[in-house]
This record gives sequence, structure tokens and C-alpha cells, in this order.
Amino acid sequence: MFHTKTSEPAARDQAEAAAGAVRGGAFVRRVALGALAVLTLATAAPAPASAVADPVQWVALGDSYAAGIFVGRPSPPLGSVDRDGCDRTTGSYPQLVARALAADPPAGREVKLTDVSCGGATIAEIAATGQTPISPLQPPAGGWPSLAPQADRAQLNAGTEVVTISVGGNNLPFGRMLASCLLAGIGRPDEATPCRDAYEADGSALDPESIHDKYDRITREYTAMLRAVQQKAPNAKIITVGYPTVVPEDPSTCDRQDTTELAAPIQGTGTASATHGDIAWLHEVGRRLNEIIQGVTELSGGQYVDTATPTVGHDGCRPRGVKWVEGVCGQAGSYWPDALRFGLLTVECSGGNRVTLVHPNAGGHAKTATQVEAAIRAALT
Repeated sequence: MFHTKTSEPAARDQAEAAAGAVRGGAFVRRVALGALAVLTLATAAPAPASAVADPVQWVALGDSYAAGIFVGRPSPPLGSVDRDGCDRTTGSYPQLVARALAADPPAGREVKLTDVSCGGATIAEIAATGQTPISPLQPPAGGWPSLAPQADRAQLNAGTEVVTISVGGNNLPFGRMLASCLLAGIGRPDEATPCRDAYEADGSALDPESIHDKYDRITREYTAMLRAVQQKAPNAKIITVGYPTVVPEDPSTCDRQDTTELAAPIQGTGTASATHGDIAWLHEVGRRLNEIIQGVTELSGGQYVDTATPTVGHDGCRPRGVKWVEGVCGQAGSYWPDALRFGLLTVECSGGNRVTLVHPNAGGHAKTATQVEAAIRAALT
């Protein structure tokens, strides 16, 4: 083997380089160990508490089908200075949904409900005009004070995340149309359609507007209402809720003398009853109203909740325990009146029944609540 001799200066240079490398390596190791220690300490240290998400702001707007009126306990309670004449109750679907969301918050977020629904509300009273409530329960001596539009009362704003709306029936108005059909049916055979014939022309004596004009007007009003709500709550998911199957498609299931169905006991007159022909037509009116609400909602980018399909077979002409909609007279809380005056006529119920005027009962609100809850959860996921 060959051996190469190295000069002393070169040897010193190599030694110093080696020492430097050792010192440099030690420095790198110290830096690395220091970084590792910092990382270890950072990992071992407790993580800061995560910020709690703000509650979801949900606003419920609408008429008596949202307010509840006779389902559950009055809210605010009778006698409270906070009562406003809107007849909201603890058994309404917004209240049922709020309790379900509190028990199981969507995505772990609390949901805060602001419920300003009000019996008798019209489309315009949601976001454009004030409303004078019509509650028959303990009205003040001077009558109920007028209220601001519901959207203003609820203070809709950019932070509102969900808005549910149940409105439109009072713009037909369904109550006046039903009264017209009940009176028109007195003494008429089942197959007659005096109410439909009047509305297909120029309207009835009680309601001089044709059904075609009603549909056109409601379409315009609903469109304007949704636009106003969207402007006030630009970041909200808007969910509209249709009306349940109130009147059966098959009118033969209705007993024309049963006031817990679609017959009215008129004080001093007797029983007024719509014909089967007009009952079938009223079913079509309800279907058409829902179609308008759905069409306008979807065109505006909102979500529509169909409550008619799931309630088929639970209309006002079904037996007690099956129906999810009470008839003209029906079961209600003991606080609700058994006689009410409408203009020159007084509806007077008997046998422990109250004047329920074709509104959802506890079963109806429970069914609607399951659908609205699902829609809200989907909107927040």
C-alpha cells in the first residue's frame, strides 16, 4: 500500500476545519433540541378554549296557523301586560321546533327564536304595514293597539340566519270565502256549486272579488313580501310554510250537519253548510294557494315546506283523534270562546266545543313542526 505524507500547515488547517465542523454540528444540534423543546412544551400546554359560536338567529313570521291561537297555553299568559292580541301559544309549531332544537342543537349551535306571528295577519302585514290584532281573549277597553310590521318587530337584519313564514290564507280571505260557501249552501243539494259559481264570476255578496283576481293579487303581494324580507335579512335562509290539507278532496266524507266539520251553528238561524260541490272547490282553492306560495318562494331562491301532502286524510272532516285540523267547532283550551260574533252573525258551538274555525290542532302543529325542524336543520348544515 502507498502512504501519502501531509505537511504540518495543511494538517493544522484540516484540524481546525474538523473542529469547526464539530462545533457547527453541536450548534445545529443545540438549535434543533431547543426547537424540539419549544415544540414539546407548546404541544403539552393546554389548548386555549375555542370560541363559542353565536346563537343562530331564527325569526318566525306568520298568521294564526303559525301562532297557534288555541293550541297549548297562551304565550304570553292571560293577564300578562306583555300580551299583544296575537294569540301565540306554547303548542304552536315554532315553539315545538324551538324546544326540539334546544334539546339537540344543529351543528352544536344554540338557536334563538324570535316569534312574532300573529293571528289574522295578512301578507302585507309581514313586512309592509302595521296590524291591529283581533284576539277575543281579554281585549283592552279601547281594543288592541296597532302593531308594527312583523319584520320590524322582529328586527330582521344581516345577522338573521333563518326566517320562517306562514301567511297567505287571510288574503283570500279563506274565512270569508268559507262563510260565503256555508251561507250559499243553505237548502241546496249536495251537487250544487253556488259558491264556486259566484267566485268564478265576480265574487259573492260577502266578498265581491273573483277567484281569478284573488290568485293574481296574492301572487303579486307574496312576491313583494319576500323581496322585502330578503332586503331586511339579506343573509337569511327563507323558509315558507304552506297550508295543510284543511278541506278533503273527496267531499262525501263531510257530514253537512256536523258542526265539528264544515258546518256552522249560526245563532238564530240554525246550521249553515257548504254543499259537497263547493267543498270540493274549496279544496282546489287551498291547493292553488299552496302552488302560488311554492312557486313564488322557489323563484326567489327560498325553500318551501309542503304541509298539505303529509296531512292528507287528516282534514277537518275526519273523526276526532284522526283529524289534525279542527272544524268550525272543535276541541280547544278552556280559555278559548265557544261563541264568536262575525259582523251580523254569531257562531255558537255546543257540547263542550269551541269556535275553532278550521285551524290546526295539537296533532297538526306537531306534524308541521317535524317538517319545519328538518328544513331548519338542513339550512344550517
